[in-house]
Amino acid sequence: MLLPVVRFCGLNVTRLVLGANPFGGFSHQDEERDRAMREYHTVSRIKETWDRAAAAGINTMVTNNETVQVVQAVRDHLGAGGPLQWIAQVMGRGQPEMRKAVDEVTAIGCKALYFHGALVDDAYRRKDVESVRMWCDYARSKGVPAGVASHAPEVHRWVNDLDVADFHAVCFFNCGSLHAGKGHRFRLADVAPAVACIREIRKPCIGYKIMGAGRIDPLMAFEYALEGIKPGDVVNVGMYRGDRDDMVEANAAMVRKILES
Repeated sequence: MLLPVVRFCGLNVTRLVLGANPFGGFSHQDEERDRAMREYHTVSRIKETWDRAAAAGINTMVTNNETVQVVQAVRDHLGAGGPLQWIAQVMGRGQPEMRKAVDEVTAIGCKALYFHGALVDDAYRRKDVESVRMWCDYARSKGVPAGVASHAPEVHRWVNDLDVADFHAVCFFNCGSLHAGKGHRFRLADVAPAVACIREIRKPCIGYKIMGAGRIDPLMAFEYALEGIKPGDVVNVGMYRGDRDDMVEANAAMVRKILES
């Protein structure tokens, strides 16, 4: 049975979305853990995780557009008529021309996409309105909703004022590219302002890094996030079964209990 679903930019999306940072080895902890995640996540294990997510009641996944084994798994899953719909996180390292990157993910079959937080944070630093506008307009021209991610509320407010994005992916921790060169920063003081930003933005939002990349108890994180974000918003959570094989099922059960209580 599906988890509770919301209408998100024209899509029916479960309030828990399966993320993909562990699949690509992005632990946001240390290189040893990155390496362990990369080695664990073969194409077959990624696809198995998606199948188990669908069986647990999740209907949507997010992945990046660059990690080779992840992209292959997406192609396999969608090509075989897999049950999960794909929201693509578009990054610029493998394909820096954003139009070509959008062409690639829409050709594979994404149902929506958003531009990676590092790209949007950099555009904010440079006050590059035209690039953000072009990225979103071009994605919509391909027939999919276009969103933006960022690691800081001020960036989301800037984009929201421009009124160029259909949705926002809001990081609960100001931990990323706005702190380039300063390493990972996970401060609990960042969480409440991120949730306040989500509630302020009227457009649909995806809350991500709600557990601080494994630093926060899952039940506490789910309760806080789902009680704080808007009723039509969702959370995106990466799940590393190398830590606990039934993590997907356990997380889905926690979310179901919270939302049905």
